[in-house]
Parts: sequence; C-alpha cells; structure tokens
Amino acid sequence: MVNMMGMNKRQMEKMMKQLGVKISELENVEEIVIRTRSQEIIIKEPSVTITEIQGQKIYQISGKEEEKRRIEEEDVRLVMEQTGASREEARSVLERTNGDLAEAILLLKKQNSK
Repeated sequence: MVNMMGMNKRQMEKMMKQLGVKISELENVEEIVIRTRSQEIIIKEPSVTITEIQGQKIYQISGKEEEKRRIEEEDVRLVMEQTGASREEARSVLERTNGDLAEAILLLKKQNSK
C-alpha cells in the first residue's frame, strides 16, 4: 500500500521510528467525554490514535459527536424552588430540556397542576 508521500507502510514506519515517533491505536474505546463549564461533548464509538513524540502523547480523536449542556447545581435549585419538585425530578427535567430553565419550570408546573 502506498500513501500520499509515495512510501509504503513499512517505509513510513521505519522513517517514523528513526524520528522517534511512535503511533498506535487505542482499542475498545466506548466514548470520550469533554467537559467544559457549560457543556459536555460526548464522542460515541471513537477512533483514538496516540502519537508519541519525545515523551509527549498526542491523542487524535474522531467519531460521532453529541453535545449536551451541562446541568448546573444552581439551576437545579432554582427549578426546585420554583416548582416544589425534588432534586431528582428537577435534574431529570433539566436534562430532558437540555438545560432550558423556563421550559423545565413550565413542564414541572404543568405536571403538578394535573
């Protein structure tokens, strides 16, 4: 098999070894979660390549991305205060509404009025 640089895989591996670069695949990865202050990015069934150069590891991740807003504790408390819902109910509805406070409060008030 010839790659873009006109080298076969064996030649490429030899050149990488001479440069002190080691490339490997991380097997059986189910998901990758990247957490920021306001959201989570979940990558399902990712392909993870590890490149080691002079003791440093570089992870290259590709896969199907799913974004999810992170539910803050103060948002849970606010929904609880406004609706009288339990912590679990408030968190569950916030997750369902992707963190939309107004929608979560309206849904819980609607459920409680039935």
